Amino acid sequence: MSGPAAGEPAAGGYAGRRILVAGAAVAGAAAAHALLRLGARVTVADRAATPRTEELAAHGARVAIADPLPPDLLDGADELVVSPGFPPGHPLVAAALGAGLAVYSEPELAWRLRGPDAPAWLAVTGTNGKTTTVTMLAAMLTAAGLRTAALGNIGAPLVDAQTGYDVLAVELSSFQLHWSSTLAPPAGVILNLADDHLEWHGTFDAYAGAKTTIWRAAGAGGAPDTGGLALGNRDDAQVAALLAAVPGGTAGFTLGEPGGPDEFGVRAGALVHGDVPLIEAAAIRPAGEHNVANALAAAALARFHGVPPEAVREGLLAYRPEPHRNAYVATVDGVGYVDDSKATNPHAALASLTAYPRVVWIAGGQLKDVPVDDLVARVADRLAGAVLLGVDRHRLAEALARHAPHLPVVSVASTHDGAMGEVVRAAAELAAPGDTVLLAPAAASKDMFASYARRGELFAEAVRARRAPGEPGADQ
Repeated sequence: MSGPAAGEPAAGGYAGRRILVAGAAVAGAAAAHALLRLGARVTVADRAATPRTEELAAHGARVAIADPLPPDLLDGADELVVSPGFPPGHPLVAAALGAGLAVYSEPELAWRLRGPDAPAWLAVTGTNGKTTTVTMLAAMLTAAGLRTAALGNIGAPLVDAQTGYDVLAVELSSFQLHWSSTLAPPAGVILNLADDHLEWHGTFDAYAGAKTTIWRAAGAGGAPDTGGLALGNRDDAQVAALLAAVPGGTAGFTLGEPGGPDEFGVRAGALVHGDVPLIEAAAIRPAGEHNVANALAAAALARFHGVPPEAVREGLLAYRPEPHRNAYVATVDGVGYVDDSKATNPHAALASLTAYPRVVWIAGGQLKDVPVDDLVARVADRLAGAVLLGVDRHRLAEALARHAPHLPVVSVASTHDGAMGEVVRAAAELAAPGDTVLLAPAAASKDMFASYARRGELFAEAVRARRAPGEPGADQ
């Protein structure tokens, strides 16, 4: 792989450079350690002291603790490395940009640090399905005998994976892509696009624009075409339109017939690459058309890297889904309970809700300024009831009143540790045998829970507490 672009510091060029690293969580701490190893003069800034900041100080970093972080931290700095969650309007970021400093995040740093032995990157972004796709891809690469890992917005930081791998399955968020300027994986896929993180990006166009930088190697956004491949979902009208504007190499995937020998699709119940069969659609786990699409995207990246069809099939057959993604928990009194806590926006919740014929929907949390009326209107006819929680539950209640005025709705105001127990009890009272109680919040979790994973864990615990001995459940 090629090294940094002209004008960007190579790995050896960081010695003596004064770098401010804003945010000392996993990505920020990894970036700071990498820069210290390269001889940079590193200042790490965070809102609170942690074991990570203490460790960085012990390794030679200057540590500044303040809330808010003052712009004068930039005095004398050459560059600003931000944790991806820092929005463009953050005062520290605005001050750095105003002073003409380079601002970027840990994946961009990892890209700049690549040496001759660095692994190839195969990259995935989209509103939903990123983690499922990169872990499917890693399973295919492993089946082909390649040393690989799923990293980036999932797993270990990319700066820690400069050697020891043949190829990486890289998940990239819109935040990470926004804070990149040279990062150009040779093959990148956009799975889908829908309103998300509008409170961060400001507009949908800005959000989509950040996503399309994953196609930089194929000339997207005015970048030079370096022979890369832009892959996209041809069933998503917005992705398809953006893909059509890419000047370099492109290919797509669809749940219908593939459009040519280099395209991916479904024919006679099987995933295919042109005329080459890959695997039966019914064998894909987790089930659902959106996961068939994820498998097609992963297969497209794997095939670009030379993975044979047999390894694509073997990897998918061996694949084990990540937790909290449309995961069956248990059946209680004839009612199925499913944890899709990872459905943190309406687009993801729609895919989950449409997989079941009759649903008691558990929803709510932080909606991130994303509208919910379209989602509620599209699923109203399959809802048997709804239980709402979280800071923005009133917005969901208002949408349900407009589009499903006769639907029984319970609003749980509690925010303490036992709130999920109340939620599950209320859902059980609304459900009849044969129904599915589905946790698909359409919202982020941090108003009440440490993470979407913790939200899902508490849901599963509350369900299992109701399960009588001998009833089927995921823990048997």
